[in-house]
Amino acid sequence: MLPPASFPVPGPGDAARHELLQSVVDVARAIFGAAASSVCLLDEEADELVFQAVSGEGEAFLVGRRFPAGRGIAGWVATSGEPMVVDDLSRNTSFDRSLAESTEYVPDALMAAPLISDARVLGVLEVLDPSPQARSDVRELDLLAMFARQAAAALRVLAPQQADARVLAGERREDALQLLGSLERLLRGTG
Repeated sequence: MLPPASFPVPGPGDAARHELLQSVVDVARAIFGAAASSVCLLDEEADELVFQAVSGEGEAFLVGRRFPAGRGIAGWVATSGEPMVVDDLSRNTSFDRSLAESTEYVPDALMAAPLISDARVLGVLEVLDPSPQARSDVRELDLLAMFARQAAAALRVLAPQQADARVLAGERREDALQLLGSLERLLRGTG
Protein backbone atom coordinates (compact mmCIF):
# COMPACT_ATOMS: atom_id res chain seq x y z
CA MET A 1 0.00 0.00 0.00
CA LEU A 2 1.35 3.41 -0.98
CA PRO A 3 0.97 6.43 1.27
CA PRO A 4 -1.46 9.12 0.19
CA ALA A 5 0.07 12.30 -1.10
CA SER A 6 0.03 15.56 0.73
CA PHE A 7 -1.34 17.11 -2.42
CA PRO A 8 -3.48 20.21 -2.58
CA VAL A 9 -6.67 19.63 -4.51
CA PRO A 10 -6.78 22.18 -7.33
CA GLY A 11 -9.15 25.06 -6.82
CA PRO A 12 -11.57 26.27 -9.44
CA GLY A 13 -9.23 29.11 -10.45
CA ASP A 14 -6.28 26.88 -11.20
CA ALA A 15 -6.46 26.98 -15.00
CA ALA A 16 -3.16 25.19 -15.72
CA ARG A 17 -4.03 22.15 -13.61
CA HIS A 18 -7.56 22.05 -14.95
CA GLU A 19 -6.24 22.17 -18.53
CA LEU A 20 -3.81 19.34 -17.81
CA LEU A 21 -6.40 17.15 -16.07
CA GLN A 22 -9.02 17.76 -18.77
CA SER A 23 -6.47 16.76 -21.39
CA VAL A 24 -5.72 13.57 -19.42
CA VAL A 25 -9.38 12.48 -19.29
CA ASP A 26 -10.07 13.44 -22.90
CA VAL A 27 -7.06 11.45 -24.13
CA ALA A 28 -7.78 8.45 -21.88
CA ARG A 29 -11.38 8.34 -23.08
CA ALA A 30 -10.25 8.43 -26.73
CA ILE A 31 -7.45 5.88 -26.35
CA PHE A 32 -9.63 3.30 -24.63
CA GLY A 33 -12.82 3.98 -26.58
CA ALA A 34 -14.64 4.70 -23.33
CA ALA A 35 -18.03 6.27 -22.69
CA ALA A 36 -16.46 8.43 -19.98
CA SER A 37 -13.24 9.13 -18.13
CA SER A 38 -12.50 10.96 -14.91
CA VAL A 39 -9.71 12.04 -12.61
CA CYS A 40 -10.36 12.21 -8.90
CA LEU A 41 -7.67 13.69 -6.68
CA LEU A 42 -7.18 12.80 -3.05
CA ASP A 43 -8.05 15.46 -0.49
CA GLU A 44 -6.08 14.00 2.40
CA GLU A 45 -7.44 16.40 5.04
CA ALA A 46 -11.05 15.50 4.28
CA ASP A 47 -10.19 11.86 3.39
CA GLU A 48 -12.15 12.24 0.18
CA LEU A 49 -11.66 11.80 -3.53
CA VAL A 50 -12.73 14.83 -5.56
CA PHE A 51 -13.72 14.79 -9.23
CA GLN A 52 -11.35 17.27 -10.90
CA ALA A 53 -11.93 16.51 -14.59
CA VAL A 54 -14.53 14.48 -16.47
CA SER A 55 -14.90 13.62 -20.15
CA GLY A 56 -18.11 12.12 -21.51
CA GLU A 57 -20.94 11.02 -19.23
CA GLY A 58 -21.23 13.36 -16.22
CA GLU A 59 -18.97 16.01 -17.74
CA ALA A 60 -21.43 18.84 -17.08
CA PHE A 61 -21.92 18.38 -13.35
CA LEU A 62 -19.44 16.06 -11.62
CA VAL A 63 -16.39 18.33 -11.29
CA GLY A 64 -16.02 19.30 -7.65
CA ARG A 65 -18.15 16.44 -6.36
CA ARG A 66 -16.63 14.52 -3.43
CA PHE A 67 -16.95 11.02 -2.03
CA PRO A 68 -15.20 9.11 0.78
CA ALA A 69 -11.68 8.06 -0.21
CA GLY A 70 -12.19 4.43 0.78
CA ARG A 71 -15.42 3.95 -1.15
CA GLY A 72 -15.87 1.91 -4.32
CA ILE A 73 -13.31 0.79 -6.84
CA ALA A 74 -11.69 4.24 -7.07
CA GLY A 75 -11.22 4.12 -3.30
CA TRP A 76 -9.69 0.65 -3.51
CA VAL A 77 -7.29 1.78 -6.27
CA ALA A 78 -6.30 4.90 -4.28
CA THR A 79 -5.73 2.84 -1.13
CA SER A 80 -3.88 -0.07 -2.75
CA GLY A 81 -1.95 1.90 -5.36
CA GLU A 82 -2.79 -0.87 -7.87
CA PRO A 83 -4.64 -0.59 -11.20
CA MET A 84 -7.82 -2.59 -11.73
CA VAL A 85 -10.05 -3.68 -14.59
CA VAL A 86 -13.57 -5.01 -14.08
CA ASP A 87 -15.45 -6.43 -17.05
CA ASP A 88 -18.75 -6.97 -15.24
CA LEU A 89 -19.45 -4.51 -12.44
CA SER A 90 -22.74 -6.22 -11.55
CA ARG A 91 -20.66 -9.12 -10.18
CA ASN A 92 -17.98 -7.10 -8.39
CA THR A 93 -18.39 -6.57 -4.64
CA SER A 94 -16.02 -3.57 -4.59
CA PHE A 95 -18.26 -1.65 -6.95
CA ASP A 96 -20.42 0.88 -5.10
CA ARG A 97 -23.60 0.97 -7.20
CA SER A 98 -25.25 3.62 -5.02
CA LEU A 99 -22.28 5.93 -5.54
CA ALA A 100 -22.44 5.35 -9.31
CA GLU A 101 -26.18 5.98 -9.34
CA SER A 102 -25.63 9.27 -7.52
CA THR A 103 -23.43 10.39 -10.46
CA GLU A 104 -26.29 9.62 -12.88
CA TYR A 105 -24.15 7.14 -14.83
CA VAL A 106 -23.80 3.47 -13.92
CA PRO A 107 -21.14 1.79 -16.05
CA ASP A 108 -21.06 -1.91 -16.91
CA ALA A 109 -17.24 -2.08 -16.91
CA LEU A 110 -14.31 0.09 -15.92
CA MET A 111 -10.55 0.40 -15.80
CA ALA A 112 -8.85 2.42 -13.06
CA ALA A 113 -5.25 3.31 -12.28
CA PRO A 114 -3.70 5.31 -9.46
CA LEU A 115 -2.01 8.63 -10.15
CA ILE A 116 1.34 7.99 -8.45
CA SER A 117 4.25 10.39 -8.18
CA ASP A 118 7.24 10.10 -5.86
CA ALA A 119 5.72 6.85 -4.49
CA ARG A 120 2.63 8.79 -3.33
CA VAL A 121 -0.94 8.34 -4.51
CA LEU A 122 -2.35 11.64 -5.80
CA GLY A 123 -5.66 10.25 -7.02
CA VAL A 124 -7.26 7.92 -9.56
CA LEU A 125 -7.76 7.92 -13.32
CA GLU A 126 -10.82 5.92 -14.43
CA VAL A 127 -12.19 4.99 -17.84
CA LEU A 128 -15.82 3.86 -17.77
CA ASP A 129 -17.21 1.38 -20.25
CA PRO A 130 -13.98 1.10 -22.28
CA SER A 131 -14.16 -0.82 -25.54
CA PRO A 132 -14.21 -4.60 -24.99
CA GLN A 133 -10.80 -4.91 -26.71
CA ALA A 134 -9.24 -2.45 -24.24
CA ARG A 135 -10.43 -4.25 -21.14
CA SER A 136 -9.67 -7.78 -22.32
CA ASP A 137 -5.91 -7.35 -22.55
CA VAL A 138 -3.55 -7.00 -19.58
CA ARG A 139 -1.31 -4.82 -21.76
CA GLU A 140 -4.14 -2.28 -21.97
CA LEU A 141 -4.32 -2.06 -18.17
CA ASP A 142 -0.54 -1.61 -18.12
CA LEU A 143 -0.95 1.14 -20.72
CA LEU A 144 -3.53 2.91 -18.55
CA ALA A 145 -1.25 2.60 -15.51
CA MET A 146 1.68 4.05 -17.50
CA PHE A 147 -0.50 6.90 -18.75
CA ALA A 148 -1.65 7.59 -15.17
CA ARG A 149 1.99 7.68 -13.92
CA GLN A 150 2.97 10.14 -16.66
CA ALA A 151 -0.08 12.29 -15.96
CA ALA A 152 0.82 12.30 -12.25
CA ALA A 153 4.38 13.36 -13.07
CA ALA A 154 3.08 16.21 -15.22
CA LEU A 155 0.64 17.17 -12.49
CA ARG A 156 3.43 17.26 -9.91
CA VAL A 157 5.37 19.68 -12.12
CA LEU A 158 2.40 22.04 -11.96
CA ALA A 159 1.56 21.51 -8.28
CA PRO A 160 3.00 23.71 -5.57
CA GLN A 161 5.18 21.65 -3.26
CA GLN A 162 4.49 23.80 -0.19
CA ALA A 163 1.39 25.53 1.10
CA ASP A 164 2.87 28.96 0.40
CA ALA A 165 4.45 28.13 -2.95
CA ARG A 166 3.57 30.26 -5.96
CA VAL A 167 1.54 28.73 -8.77
CA LEU A 168 3.93 27.54 -11.43
CA ALA A 169 3.59 29.05 -14.83
CA GLY A 170 5.60 29.68 -17.93
CA GLU A 171 8.34 27.20 -18.72
CA ARG A 172 7.44 24.56 -16.06
CA ARG A 173 3.77 24.64 -17.10
CA GLU A 174 4.78 24.20 -20.73
CA ASP A 175 7.12 21.33 -19.75
CA ALA A 176 4.22 19.50 -18.10
CA LEU A 177 1.92 20.00 -21.07
CA GLN A 178 4.66 18.90 -23.50
CA LEU A 179 5.23 15.77 -21.41
CA LEU A 180 1.55 14.92 -21.63
CA GLY A 181 1.48 15.68 -25.38
CA SER A 182 4.47 13.42 -25.98
CA LEU A 183 2.82 10.63 -24.04
CA GLU A 184 -0.41 11.06 -26.03
CA ARG A 185 1.50 10.76 -29.32
CA LEU A 186 3.34 7.68 -28.03
CA LEU A 187 0.09 6.02 -26.90
CA ARG A 188 -1.62 6.75 -30.20
CA GLY A 189 1.39 5.38 -32.09
CA THR A 190 2.08 8.65 -33.92
CA GLY A 191 5.23 9.77 -32.18
